[in-house]
Amino acid sequence: MNFSFDEEIILENSFALLRPINKTDIDNLLPVATKDKYLLQFSPAQIFTAELLKTYIDSAVENKISKNRYAFIVFDKTRNQFAGSTSFLNISNPDDRLEIGSTWYGDEFQRTGLNRNCKYLLLQYAFDNLEAERVEFKTDERNLASRKAIEKIGGQFEGILRRHTLMSDGFRRNTICYSILRSEWAELKKHFLEHNLAR
Repeated sequence: MNFSFDEEIILENSFALLRPINKTDIDNLLPVATKDKYLLQFSPAQIFTAELLKTYIDSAVENKISKNRYAFIVFDKTRNQFAGSTSFLNISNPDDRLEIGSTWYGDEFQRTGLNRNCKYLLLQYAFDNLEAERVEFKTDERNLASRKAIEKIGGQFEGILRRHTLMSDGFRRNTICYSILRSEWAELKKHFLEHNLAR
């Protein structure tokens, strides 16, 4: 695998467009990020104020420079609005693996098919372009909606990392681990977008 942080990765289909996030995107994401204080209740980072969102975006940009995380801003083409963010992270070229995570969308973009389209674009890039052997997903044990979404796209449960991540409120969460393997993707992608859940 040869993932490059220097590449300008743009992924899109008729439903979604993903491009690298930049510092000017605070204006694009402020409406969705600040609408619901509990949008990222299961995330160690919070974004419900302009200051918190700026810190989040600044950190994402710095992480790309330091080659730790490659964050995208997500644009919903069907609604003509910016919807949220997602990332490639925990990237290991020698091991041919990476993680898809740090994903969030405004409430109005959830359960619309946007997430499935974004995951398809990210998985397609990872497996078909990068030739990754493994894509990982992690989420808070308490985040049942996220767990269900990962399972619906074919993520296989692998285990629980106990007291794994320190949250902003001081709580130590258990992290649930899933993965999709290259050998599984060949079959999954045949029917991945058949049910776009545009409802």
